[in-house]
Amino acid sequence: MVENPIETIDWSAAWLADWRQTGQPLAELVVAGGLSCAGALNRSYDAPLRFVSQSELPAGVAYEAYIHRTGQCPTRDGLHDFFNGLCWLQFPQTKRRLNQLHVAQIAHTGIQPVRGPARDALTVFDENAAFLQAPDALWDALAAKDWAAVFGTLRPLWRQAQLVLFGHALLEKLVQPRKSITAHVYRTHPASDSIADLDAWMADDLSAEKLAAKPFAHLPVLGVPGWWPGNVEPAFYADASVFRPPK
Repeated sequence: MVENPIETIDWSAAWLADWRQTGQPLAELVVAGGLSCAGALNRSYDAPLRFVSQSELPAGVAYEAYIHRTGQCPTRDGLHDFFNGLCWLQFPQTKRRLNQLHVAQIAHTGIQPVRGPARDALTVFDENAAFLQAPDALWDALAAKDWAAVFGTLRPLWRQAQLVLFGHALLEKLVQPRKSITAHVYRTHPASDSIADLDAWMADDLSAEKLAAKPFAHLPVLGVPGWWPGNVEPAFYADASVFRPPK
């Protein structure tokens, strides 16, 4: 029996290649060292803020506002908040920018029962985004849901692309991979392939207005060449319940 969900992370998974160096040692501190997720994340020398127990969040105080005001991130034990903490370590500038945008929206509209388009888009981005740097032809085909081109005729172009997962809920779902898991893909143009350059580019590019316009393409991530053994067969992409035609 698995006693700790952090133990179920398969760090050899292709989609975790950009997360392995930072995440695997911290996961071992939780699994073998007995630390809480917050305690393990605080062991990182590069932590841009302090991780604290969820119990530190006062009743009635908005989560994003608390982070902005205190520089502390309430963290529960479990996969979701562990991956959120890793996002803060990997993409500190992007996460701080998202936090600033959330707080600005809260100040503008208050806490509403239903989020407006900007806060809704910010949440989708934070939870489920992936970043893609790719040739125009590949991006255009993905945006058009032209799956025959994306994974067929244009398949060789994936060797010129960089896809990095960002959303912590997306990473959590992929601990138990399913063909239907789909990312909201945001196109990027960083100066290099480094995570630091990608982080800086994203933080500079993000705005509530841009996200509210829904600039996303949808990508079933197990379809990415090299990410799942079954997708070497063309039949893998014939499942219209996953690789849906455009509306």
